[in-house]
Amino acid sequence: MSSSGIRHKHRLELSHQHITGFVTTEGTKFMLNGAKYTVVGSNAYWPALLGYSSAEIDQAFSDIVGSGATTVRTRGFNEVTSPTGIYFHLWTGSTATVNTGSTGLGALDELIASAKAHGIRVIIALTNNWSDFGGMDVYTTQLLGAGLPHDTFYTNPTVIAAYKTYVQAVVSRYVNEPTVMAWELANEPRCAGTSTVASATCNTTTITTWAADISAFIKSIDKNHLVAIGDEGFFNEPSSPDFVYQGTLGIDFAANMKISTLDFGTFHMYPDSWGEENNDITWGSQWITDHATVMTSQNKPVIMEEFGLTTSGTARAASYATWYDTVISADLTGDLVWQAGSVFSTGPTPNDGYAIYPTDPVYTLMQSHAAALEARG
Repeated sequence: MSSSGIRHKHRLELSHQHITGFVTTEGTKFMLNGAKYTVVGSNAYWPALLGYSSAEIDQAFSDIVGSGATTVRTRGFNEVTSPTGIYFHLWTGSTATVNTGSTGLGALDELIASAKAHGIRVIIALTNNWSDFGGMDVYTTQLLGAGLPHDTFYTNPTVIAAYKTYVQAVVSRYVNEPTVMAWELANEPRCAGTSTVASATCNTTTITTWAADISAFIKSIDKNHLVAIGDEGFFNEPSSPDFVYQGTLGIDFAANMKISTLDFGTFHMYPDSWGEENNDITWGSQWITDHATVMTSQNKPVIMEEFGLTTSGTARAASYATWYDTVISADLTGDLVWQAGSVFSTGPTPNDGYAIYPTDPVYTLMQSHAAALEARG
C-alpha cells in the first residue's frame, strides 16, 4: 500500500466512532439504529473528483453540516480514456481497469472519511446518463463502437456485464462502510444521452427492466446498503400535455417504485429548464405532491434528491421556502438541494448557477428546514 493509501485508510479508521449502523427503511421513513433518520442536505459532486486537499474537503463537509444537512449525494464514477488527473475507471480500447490508487477510488475514500468524521451519510451514484465525468456512452463506445443509440447501455449483454464489473468493484470496496447510505444505479437515466439519441424501441420498460436487474445484482453482493435508481422521477401518463409526465423520456416513476430490490424512490426538479419558467413555484409544488402520492401508495420513502433555481438572493430563498413547505405538508420523506458550495482560500467550488454558499440566504433557510424535517413525526 502506498503512503497515500495508508493515509486514506488511517482517516477512515480515525473517524470510525462518528458513524455506526446502516440506514434502513420502514414504510415511507428511513430508519437508523431504531430511530427515524432524516434525509436532508445537498448534492456535492466535486469533493472527490477535482483534486481538492484533505483540508478543503473537510471544510466542505463542515459547511455542509452547518446547513443542517445529514446527507450528501455524490458521484462514484469517472470514466476516462486517458489516465490524467483523478479518474475511477480507465478504458484502453475495450479493456477497462478500475483505479484503486490515490488518484482513483482513494479519492472517494477521502471523501467518505471526511463525511464520516462530520457525521454525514453519502448517497453514491455509479454512472451518469450524461457525458460529464464519462458516463454510459463511454461503455458503449469503447465496447461496441461509436454511433449506437444511447439505450444500448441498458440492453446489450456485453455492456451490462462491463457495468456490473465496475459496480462490483466499487460496491464491494464499501460493503461494510456505514457512512454510505445508498447506492444509485445512475444519475438521471434516460433513453437519450448528451449527444446520443434513443433507439426507436426504447421506452419506459427498457429502463425499468434494467433497473430491476442492476438493483438485484447490487443486493446480491451487498446486503447492508439501500439501493435507488437516481432518476428524475418522470411519470408515464401519455395523455398529459406536459412532457415530463408523458413517459417519452424512458422513466416510469410509479412502475419503478414497485421494483422489490429498490428501497426508495428519487426525483429531480428543475421547472425553469423543463419549460415551466413562468409557473415554476406552483408547478414545482404540484410535482412534489404528485411524487408524495406515489410514495404513500407504494409505502416506500421518496426523496427530492436534486432541485434548484438559478435566481439568487432572497427571491430564490422565498421560492425554496414554498417548496420546503410543500415537502413538509405532503409528508415527503426528504430532500437534497442542488448543490452545496464552499469558498476555499484558493477560490469557490464550482457554481453552475445553483450553488448555495454559506453566505446565501438559502443556507439559513436550509437550517430551519432541516430542523422542521427532524421535528416532524
